[in-house]
Amino acid sequence: MARDYYEALGVPRSADTDEIQQAYRRLARKYHPDINKDPTAEDKFKEINEAYHVLSDPDTRKRYDRFGDDFRRVPEDYDERVRASAGRYGGGGGRRVHFRHGVGGEGGVDFEDLFGQMFGGGGGYGPIPGADQEAELELTLEEAYRGGKRTLRLDGRQYDVDIPAGVLDGQRIRLAGQGGRGNGDAPPGDLYLVVRIKPHSRFRVQGRDIYVDLPVSPWEAVLGSTVVVPIPGGEAKVKVAPGSSTGRKLRLRGEGMPNPRGPDGNLYAEIKVMVPSKPTARERELFEQLATESNFDPRKET
Repeated sequence: MARDYYEALGVPRSADTDEIQQAYRRLARKYHPDINKDPTAEDKFKEINEAYHVLSDPDTRKRYDRFGDDFRRVPEDYDERVRASAGRYGGGGGRRVHFRHGVGGEGGVDFEDLFGQMFGGGGGYGPIPGADQEAELELTLEEAYRGGKRTLRLDGRQYDVDIPAGVLDGQRIRLAGQGGRGNGDAPPGDLYLVVRIKPHSRFRVQGRDIYVDLPVSPWEAVLGSTVVVPIPGGEAKVKVAPGSSTGRKLRLRGEGMPNPRGPDGNLYAEIKVMVPSKPTARERELFEQLATESNFDPRKET
């Protein structure tokens, strides 16, 4: 049984959308592999992402609350199937579909009982639709950012996948009719590909926003400058304001992850003032001159 998603985010089952989002952002910053070097941080980060993408979607959250750990395996037309089954059995006078305890405490589905008794079980009640299946699709950040086509091989079968631009970690791509085979004339199930975005050496993703470090020299930070910053789609230029210190964030509106259903995310370039690790003799001389003439004391700045 998978870990309870509410427990993974550290929120109660009554948490609203804002509480879930705040918990996700706090934990994502703590466990992101680029920040946390603990060997277990990456797995923890993936668990947090999965929990957030389930609980942040109202419909998916309802299914999870109802069916627990098995919520992805329950057909979307489950209620219709139950009603149809009850009709075949004379308005509920025949066999029943039993439930077992699930992750959320609301009860999970006993699938052998569900599909064995509802759609056959030796009773010959007609064709059985194919089961939905699920697999992981690992993408680089660049692939998720720009989208495109991808050929995937699973269990000896080849699938052509259309990846939407801006797909996020934990989201699912549905391949209609590519799941398990149906019985007789019944339709096949669907194949769902769960997106997993590989950790990036440069970029960090939080929701649809992307963060990147922007190294600048001391003189660029003091005097101001226009510098080039990397973005997943290439490069962009930003203005570093005079007097910028490490930690200041420059926002590039709309340069984050694309969003087909709303505004694109933003990209935040976080300034990091860098100094020469091995200054030349002339550089050292100039820095010594600056140290002598300057009254600046960063420990007294507010």
